[in-house]
Amino acid sequence: MQAFFSSSIPVTSYSRSSLFLPQPPQAPVKLVLPSSAPRGSAAAAARRTASEAAGRSGRCVAASASSSPATAAVATEVPGVMKAWVYDAYGDASVLKLNEAAAVPAVAEDQVLVKVVAAALNPVDAKRRAGKFQATDSPLPTVPGYDVAGVVVKVGSQVKKLKEGDEVYGMISEKPLEGPKQSGSLAEYTAVEEKLLALKPKGLDFAQAASLPLAVQTANEGLERAGLSSGKSVLVLGGAGGVGSLAIQIAKHVYGASKVAATASTKKIELLKSLGADVAIDYTKDNFEELPDKYDVVLDAVGQGDKAVKVVTEGGSVVVLTGAVSPPGFRFVVTSNGAILEKLNPYLESGKVKPLIDPEGPFAFSQVVEAFSYLETGRATGKVVISPIP
Repeated sequence: MQAFFSSSIPVTSYSRSSLFLPQPPQAPVKLVLPSSAPRGSAAAAARRTASEAAGRSGRCVAASASSSPATAAVATEVPGVMKAWVYDAYGDASVLKLNEAAAVPAVAEDQVLVKVVAAALNPVDAKRRAGKFQATDSPLPTVPGYDVAGVVVKVGSQVKKLKEGDEVYGMISEKPLEGPKQSGSLAEYTAVEEKLLALKPKGLDFAQAASLPLAVQTANEGLERAGLSSGKSVLVLGGAGGVGSLAIQIAKHVYGASKVAATASTKKIELLKSLGADVAIDYTKDNFEELPDKYDVVLDAVGQGDKAVKVVTEGGSVVVLTGAVSPPGFRFVVTSNGAILEKLNPYLESGKVKPLIDPEGPFAFSQVVEAFSYLETGRATGKVVISPIP
C-alpha cells in the first residue's frame, strides 16, 4: 500500500503561509445558517441514548433518513479570516492546533465557498496527518478534512447549478491523495469545485450528510469496479465501519445483490443484521476463510486481502481498501464526484441507505484532537463526525 501511495504525482501549487494570512477584504455576504447539534446536545444525546438502549456491548443504531433536520437559524457574514484546525508538521494528533485567524480560501471560477456546518473524519485524514502520503500531499500547513456538509455562501463565475443558500455535501478533493486541498473541511469555510458537490439529501441533518461523502463513494465505486450486479453475492470485511456499513446497504439496495455477508465483532453482529446483512459473521468466533461459502465479490475494508482471495468464486473480484493485495485482488483510490452523490440521494432520502454515526459523536469543533485520537483507536462504529462547526 505504501508503495502504491508513494508514486510521484505532481502536486497542486499552494502558498506555505497562505493559511495564516488574512485575505484582502471582501464584500460581506449575509446568509442564514441552520444550526447543528454538538456532542452533548439533545440530538447527540438522543443518538447515544438509542445506542445504549440497544446495548453498548450489542448494537449501534443507524441514523434514520427520517431524522428531523435542525431548523434554528442564525445570521452571519463571510469574513476575511476564520477559525480552522491546522497542522504545520506531520505527526500524531497533538500537531493539530486551532488557528483563529486563518484566511478564508479564495474561490476559483468553478468553485463555491461553503460555510461548513459539519465535517467527518476518515482513516485517510489520520494517515495524511501522520505523513504517509508526503510525496503527493499539498504543502504544509494543512487544514485537514475531506468530508463536508454546509451552505453555499459564494459562487464562482463559471458555476452553473449551485447558488447561494443551497445546502450541500461532498468530498472536497477530487483525488484524495494527489495534491489534496491545503484548506480542508475542518474550518468555518472551505472552497470546493461545484462538480464535487450535491444537494444535501432531504431528511438528513448536516451531521448525517457530512458522514457520507468519502465512505459512500468508496463503497459504491469499489462495488462497481468489482462488477457487482443483481443476483451476485458479496462479502464485506469490516461491515460495521464507515465504508463497510454503507457497502452492505448499497450492495443490497443499489446493486441488487442476492446475498450479502459481512464480518464484525460479537457486539456488532446485530448491527450488521439491521443494516441488511443476510449472513453476519462474528470474526472472534469464526474464521471467514474457513467457512464453506464463496462469494462473487469480496470488499476488504480491514486489510485481510490474503484471506479474502480464499473465499472468492472463480472469476470473482476482491476489492482491497487497505493492506496487502493478492491476485485476483485489486486496490483503487476513490474519485470524488458529485454526480455519484446525486445518484445515491434517492436511496438516502428513502431510508434504504442510512448513514451510521459513531455513538460517541458528534464531537464539538473544539474536540477535533479528541475525535482524531478516538478515530485512531480503530474502535469507531460508522463515522466520526464533527458538528456543529461555528
